[in-house]
Amino acid sequence: MNTVQRIRGIIAGSAGNLLEYYDWYVYSSFAIYFAHAFFPHGDQTAELLKSAAVFAIGFFMRPVGGWLLGSAADRYGRRTALTVSVTAMCASSLIIAFCPTYDQIGLMAPAILLIARLVQGLSLGGEYGASATYLAEMSSAHNKGFWSGFLYVTLVMGQLLALIILLLMQYVFLTPEQISAWGWRVPFFLGAVGGLLIFWMRRNMEESENFKSSHKKKEKGGLKVLWKYKRAIMTVCGMTLGGTVIFYTYTIYMQKYLANTVGFPKDTATLISSASLVVFSLLQPAFGALSDRIGRKPLLIYFGVMASLCTLPVFSMLSEIKSPWLAFLLIVFALSIASGYTSINAIVKAELFPTQVRALGVALPYAITVSVFGGTTEYIALWFRQIGHESWFAVYVSACAFVTFLTVLTLPSGSQIDTSPENTAN
Repeated sequence: MNTVQRIRGIIAGSAGNLLEYYDWYVYSSFAIYFAHAFFPHGDQTAELLKSAAVFAIGFFMRPVGGWLLGSAADRYGRRTALTVSVTAMCASSLIIAFCPTYDQIGLMAPAILLIARLVQGLSLGGEYGASATYLAEMSSAHNKGFWSGFLYVTLVMGQLLALIILLLMQYVFLTPEQISAWGWRVPFFLGAVGGLLIFWMRRNMEESENFKSSHKKKEKGGLKVLWKYKRAIMTVCGMTLGGTVIFYTYTIYMQKYLANTVGFPKDTATLISSASLVVFSLLQPAFGALSDRIGRKPLLIYFGVMASLCTLPVFSMLSEIKSPWLAFLLIVFALSIASGYTSINAIVKAELFPTQVRALGVALPYAITVSVFGGTTEYIALWFRQIGHESWFAVYVSACAFVTFLTVLTLPSGSQIDTSPENTAN
């Protein structure tokens, strides 16, 4: 495979990843505007708590998606699984875009919303494993860390795109009342339309040489084979636990924290979150390239130590800040710590498994851990606030990061990704 084909495949895989995560994060970005449309009316925290619960429940389909689409990626190819994944995600976005409100159909509204989010959770559960595996296998041996960073670039850009659309609505096109009334439907519709383009791009992706070679040899995969790699499975779970909680804390929950706790206006909170995500996305390939030089483990240790020690001070300072600029700098500092994990976690996990179970091995334990810990991050944060002990959330986040630190210390050396000449860049 030549360099042009390799880069074209990485772009196609990454673009689909961007759209999938855009569709997923539009929900959380616009929740402050549409929560009232789907649930019985109450105070803002109560409505956000209900929308956060649906967000968390959607995560529990991710292990199912990791199993189904991960197995499909190992059996039928990364390209097939990625195409199915983006199709399911965008169809669900279209359903949300046209879903009637609670005032119109009562409890059917949150029921339809929940079903759509369950399908999206299934889709995203398979997306991560297949796309992480595809990027790892398509990258040349000497720059796998650099290309791995682009997985979270697209993930963050998906979230950032959702926030940019929100900012355009807030500052240019619509009033807050119009966004709350009907404007929140627009980004879900745009995501569904974008899926048509990504579907076409992914149908024409090149399959990785690693998969082609494994498929020719008829190497068996599946859960039975995966279970032989128990240590690798536990390593993925342990690494993901702290990483996903930190990520969702400073990207998803932070917008609501700035508005609901610190007291910034909604549009200011959105602007701060958007600006910090731009910097965060730029950090990913830089940290990934650094790992190609110094190794993956030092960066992961940096993440584990700093996230364990700095989370409580960061939240304490944020709660007292009145300046948007200072809030922005503090969040960027926290995200620079998170980058020690986010930039390279995909390649580290992919390197733990052989080709025939790589997509399943990355997707399933990752999806289970994200469902239990990542998907509940926002809900736990809001719950601590509701019971009057908001500072306990920072302690919880630090404890999760410490688990990742302990896991990183046990990382094995070496990679199971074939780096023979036919799989390196020409």
